[in-house]
Amino acid sequence: MAALRSPEGCPWDREQDHQTLRWHAVEEVYELLDAIEAEDDVEMAEELGDLLLQVVFHAQLAGERKAFDFDAVCQRLADKLVRRHPHVFGEVRVKDVDQVWANWESIKRSEKTGTRHERRSALDGIPRHLPALMRAQKLFKKAAKAGLSKPRSVSAKMGRAEVSKWLCVLAELCQQRGWSAEELLQKAMGQRERTWRRDEARLARAKKA
Repeated sequence: MAALRSPEGCPWDREQDHQTLRWHAVEEVYELLDAIEAEDDVEMAEELGDLLLQVVFHAQLAGERKAFDFDAVCQRLADKLVRRHPHVFGEVRVKDVDQVWANWESIKRSEKTGTRHERRSALDGIPRHLPALMRAQKLFKKAAKAGLSKPRSVSAKMGRAEVSKWLCVLAELCQQRGWSAEELLQKAMGQRERTWRRDEARLARAKKA
């Protein structure tokens, strides 16, 4: 990658920066998903390489501006895995997967406390650029866990087949009307998230009073 970025290297590679590359990583992840679902080991190995290329590329760019390098990325990952698995690398005892997840989340929160990445809201930590439906599910999960949202009664009466059908119907309706289902859901969840955050802040103030 250093050779590709050098003055004697590739003109395209020399022109790239973090911003121009950011969606390439997303595309590579989706191609990897296709390979995994196809159970195609040859394609999986290739797509994992393409995804690794994105890591190497960004690390090279960061190294050129003296921010971090590939070794630093690997070291931070190794340190995090050790830190977040005290039941493997330490003396902590766990009885099940739920406790593993609880420890993981607790350690993650403590790592970010006091930093600019501190998660002050129960809704923090969900990537903004996730696909709308995936992000909506994660928001509903966090909101329910925090007591900000309760399941609607109608949802208990609908099975997988019926929900699948309605998802298809809604997608087709949006297509016929010329609407973007993605944008509509992102906007609706944005409004709901703001409401949940206001409720959360109000509850926090009430506890302090």
